[in-house]
Amino acid sequence: MGLELPLDQILVGDCIAEMQRLPPASVHAIFADPPYNLQLKGDLRRPNDTLVDGVDDAWDRFADLATYDAFTRAWLAEARRVLRKDGTIWVIGSYHNVFRLGAALQDLDYWVLNDVIWRKANPMPNFRGRRFTNAHETLIWAARGEESRYRFNYAAMKALNEDQQMRSDWFIPLCTGPERLRDAAGAKVHPTQKPEALLHRVILACTNPGEIILDPFLGTGTTGAVARRLGRHFIGIERDQGYADAAAERIQAIVPLSETAALTMAGKREQPRIPFGTLVERGLVPPGSLLMDRARRWSATVTADGSIRCGRAQGSIHQVGAAVQEAPSCNGWAFWHVELPGGRLRLLDEFRAEILGLQA
Repeated sequence: MGLELPLDQILVGDCIAEMQRLPPASVHAIFADPPYNLQLKGDLRRPNDTLVDGVDDAWDRFADLATYDAFTRAWLAEARRVLRKDGTIWVIGSYHNVFRLGAALQDLDYWVLNDVIWRKANPMPNFRGRRFTNAHETLIWAARGEESRYRFNYAAMKALNEDQQMRSDWFIPLCTGPERLRDAAGAKVHPTQKPEALLHRVILACTNPGEIILDPFLGTGTTGAVARRLGRHFIGIERDQGYADAAAERIQAIVPLSETAALTMAGKREQPRIPFGTLVERGLVPPGSLLMDRARRWSATVTADGSIRCGRAQGSIHQVGAAVQEAPSCNGWAFWHVELPGGRLRLLDEFRAEILGLQA
C-alpha cells in the first residue's frame, strides 16, 4: 500500500494488522467502539433467559481480563501511531470496559480531554430488576499527547446547541426506526449499532471537511455514513464480512453534502429547550435542507452545525431570520419552514414539537 491511504474504503480484517499497513500520522481523528467484553450477560436477558440485544460471544468476549487488556493496548498503540500529532481519538464503552479503556489510554500517553456521557433517551430496561437501568455509555475523548494542539470546533458545537456551550452530557436516543439496519427476516444486522446523531456530534467536533476519520471497529458503518454525509473521508476496518457488506451498501446510499452545507461557523429558553441542531443531527431537517419563509421570499441552507446561510448572513435560525428582515429579532421557529414533497411548507416549530413528543 505504501503511503497511499485507502480513503473511503472498508478494510476487511483484523484491526491491528490493518492499522499496521497504514502510514504513521495519517488520520485526523479516530472513533472506536471496541468489544465490550461483557462479564455479566445475565443482566441483559429477559426473565425467560432470551437475550434482549444479544452480543455474540465469538467477537465480544475474551478468555480473561489479561487477554482483553493486551488486545486493548495493542490496538490503541497502533491507533496512536497512525493519529496525527494534532489528532484526537474517541473511544466509547460501557461500565464493563470503559475503565480499562481509560487506564490503557493514559498508560499509552494519550491526553484525556473529556469524558462524555451519552445519556440514552430510550434505554433498554433491566428486566431482572436487580440493578438500575443502564441508561448511558461513556465516550473518552483524548488527544495524541499532552502537547498536542488538537482541533476542537467550539463554535460549531455551540451553534449546534443553539448558541449555548455544548456540555459533556449528550441526550440522544438509541438507534431505532428506519435508521436501524435489519436483515430480510427483520432481525437487527448488528446488536450495538450506534445512532447517527452521536457520530454527527463526534465528527463535527474534531474534524473539518476533507479530513480523515478512522474507525477500527466499523460494524455496520455509522462512522462512514456520517463522515460521507458531512464531507469527510473515512477509513473503516471490520473483520466480519457480513457487517462490512452491510456497511458498504449503507454508505454508498449516502448523498454527500454540498461544500456550503458541510461548512461550520467560523470564529465564534416553559417547555424544554430544543436546539435547532437537534433536528439537524437526528436527520429531521438534515444538513443541506432549504428553509424558507411562508411567502418564499428568502431561502436559507442548513449547515452541518445547525447554523443556516442566506446570502452573506450566517448564524442561528433566529439571527438569520432577523438579518433578512432587517429586524432587531426573530423567532426562527415561527419564521422558517421546510418544503415537503408536493410543495407544502411545514413550520420548523412542528418538527420541534415532534422531538418534545418523543421525550415526553
